[in-house]
Amino acid sequence: MAGPLKNVTDASFDEDVLKNDKPVLVDFWAAWCGPCRQIAPSLEAIAAEHGDKIEIVKLNIDENPATAAKYGVMSIPTLNVYQHGEVAKTIVGAKPKAAIVRDLEDFIG
Repeated sequence: MAGPLKNVTDASFDEDVLKNDKPVLVDFWAAWCGPCRQIAPSLEAIAAEHGDKIEIVKLNIDENPATAAKYGVMSIPTLNVYQHGEVAKTIVGAKPKAAIVRDLEDFIG
């Protein structure tokens, strides 16, 4: 069963994301962002199906502006996949689950 995704913060980003052994998809979102809410169930489902290969977490840009600014997040939703402490892929905008899975093929295939 898909559950809520872990929330990361400016303070925990280094430990939770950059030092993670697995690729980590970070969903940069905000409470007022409709498309962000639209893709949340898809991300939870992908996490449930592929959690052994990729970790999916959320970062609220209103509460954690430093990390969003550091990675140049200008529009949300932005999904960044971090691997070995670097951005390996960026997906911008709301997409259907199947399209997100296709975009993540390199990490979950």
